[in-house]
Amino acid sequence: MDRKSSFEAEALPHLDAVYRFALRLSGSPADAEDLVQETFLRAFRAWEQYTPGTRAKSWLFTICRNIFLRQRERSVRHDEIVLKAAGSARKAGTESTEDPLFASASVDDPEGNFFRELVDDSILAAIDELPDEFRDAVLLSDLEGLSYAEIAQVLDIPVGTVKSRLFRGRRQLQEKLYAYAVDYGYIKPRAKHG
Repeated sequence: MDRKSSFEAEALPHLDAVYRFALRLSGSPADAEDLVQETFLRAFRAWEQYTPGTRAKSWLFTICRNIFLRQRERSVRHDEIVLKAAGSARKAGTESTEDPLFASASVDDPEGNFFRELVDDSILAAIDELPDEFRDAVLLSDLEGLSYAEIAQVLDIPVGTVKSRLFRGRRQLQEKLYAYAVDYGYIKPRAKHG
């Protein structure tokens, strides 16, 4: 099988899963699309490093997460430079009233809307509120079905740390979603003591 056919057979079936992961990382459909595009571009360029028949999904998640982290680091450095420049402009009296760099944009996202309908907004909001290290572990395990070893590889942490983060993340979710679970009849209310 040639490189292109192998890539299409093993990597492309995970396109939706990588998009969901990128969306949860970035919080923006447009940024998620960019992340996915860069992930698959880099994966194709490095396809000879991939071992055929292994879990392409976790390999793609690793690439996606690394790209996201590098972009976030660059963005933080960029924001620091922009803030310093804005401070200098204010001191010099040349501050501009328009800043198109930070203008917000609205994007219609039918795939994201479909995914959000499958998992209730309350649950996604609770997952999004988790600290990053717990959120990533919960997303990869509970929404994407990766094993402990695969999550460890994607997050570049030991398996024991994966288990700890999953335990703590799930515990926090349990606390955040208790009232939701009672309201929808998933669990019975706790018995009141006293």
